[in-house]
Amino acid sequence: MARVLCAMSGGVDSSVAAAVLRRAGHDVIGVFLRLGSGADGRSGDETGGTLRQNPRACCSVNDARDAARVADRLDIPFYPLNYSREFGRIVDYFVDEYNRGRTPNPCARCNQWIKFGTLLEQATELDCDLIATGHYARVRHAGNGAELRRGADGEKDQSYFLFTMPRESLGRTLFPVGGMTKSECRGLARELGLPVADKRDSQEICFVPGGDYRAVLESRTPELIAPGPLLDPAGNVVGDHGGHQHFTIGQRRGLGRGFGEPRYVVGIDPARNAVVIGPRELLSRREFEVEETNWVSVEPPADGAEIICDVQIRHRAPAVPALVTVDGDGGARVRFETPQDAVTPGQAAVFYQGDTLLGGGWIA
Repeated sequence: MARVLCAMSGGVDSSVAAAVLRRAGHDVIGVFLRLGSGADGRSGDETGGTLRQNPRACCSVNDARDAARVADRLDIPFYPLNYSREFGRIVDYFVDEYNRGRTPNPCARCNQWIKFGTLLEQATELDCDLIATGHYARVRHAGNGAELRRGADGEKDQSYFLFTMPRESLGRTLFPVGGMTKSECRGLARELGLPVADKRDSQEICFVPGGDYRAVLESRTPELIAPGPLLDPAGNVVGDHGGHQHFTIGQRRGLGRGFGEPRYVVGIDPARNAVVIGPRELLSRREFEVEETNWVSVEPPADGAEIICDVQIRHRAPAVPALVTVDGDGGARVRFETPQDAVTPGQAAVFYQGDTLLGGGWIA
């Protein structure tokens, strides 16, 4: 049996993950990642202020207590780890992306930099063979190495957010609930008497209280939030807005009325603090570039390699057929068979063949 460091968020998924490992006879150590982020995205340790955490997101004070209660129930060692300083990098990225006219994906970055970066280093320091989380994804060990696959529950699959995992960490990672449905996971939690069996899922970004990301931006960079023009595709001013950071590609709400037909955000120009709006057909794109590609289940393809696969550009979007052409400088070009709406800079484009996640990159 292995010595496993299990990240426990205080939710039902990671609690069941720890329980499954314990029941299988592994030597399990539970850890809670104390991110310590307040409404302004800064650590309470760094500012000396009172933390204003989002009660509906993960990693709150109550979640830490719940994780400790589960660890006690399972009779495993449990340690809270202070990652507030490291997490500041996630918040900085989040704010910077919006100020650049892009739409960030903090969960994927957190997986890259903290959960499968810093946490893996912590596991090595504690002489743990493996790490485990409560993600709905699966790892298949094949002859050519480990492969990352979608979770068995299509409604809960979280593999999209895991495309940033370093390939070398995949073979040391376990996803104990990845083969379950959510209802099966909750049923097992009840069967095992876990105190979080009926706890509701976290639904929001942990450092965005109330789901209002604008409050984070305005508290961190108020000098960059300013009124600007709404433009039509020809560059004519057709209205105004309170800051380009309040918009994302494909957005329809908050544009005002009187245009005669529905209008959507089709472009953001942060240099001019301008938001371009137009009819839905202008959202459609067949080709786009991605940067910072990361190959999880396969070795990085050669420069110029062409890969036929399915590409997913949003968490809830379907993966659709495309051709990915690899750029040796760490990027790639994606060409869809059928044009897709709202290809959004800053979001992830993730490459699949069947249930296997090959890799992905950030939409440029």
